[in-house]
Amino acid sequence: MNPFLFQTFFSPVNSGQPHNYEMLKEEHEVAVLGAPHNPAPRTSTMIHIRSETSVPDHIVWSLFNTLFMNPCCLGFIAFAYSMKSRDGKMVGDLTGAQDYASTAKCLNIWALILGILMTILLIIIPVLIFQAY
Repeated sequence: MNPFLFQTFFSPVNSGQPHNYEMLKEEHEVAVLGAPHNPAPRTSTMIHIRSETSVPDHIVWSLFNTLFMNPCCLGFIAFAYSMKSRDGKMVGDLTGAQDYASTAKCLNIWALILGILMTILLIIIPVLIFQAY
């Protein structure tokens, strides 16, 4: 009879020594994975993740100007640029989004100024006309 078989299958259960199949398994794992190496000095890699850059798209202001102060359709055009700015932010094109937001802001300023002037003129002109009578 083979002494290796006898030792493997009939070894005492509580002998405190690992079974031969466990040692063979560990030797196989070491052979497959390789012996532990002395690692080289570790280098760190820095990854810079841009924080959420705030690009105002002026969409609420554009919507207000579209609904209430829309001389020469400036409010509507500003709203279109605001939507383009928001789309640019969504796809990650911050430079394009800033350009569209700047154009929307300029158009909103002009729409607001012209809207206020037209409102004042629409109030003053009838008052002056009725005072003349």
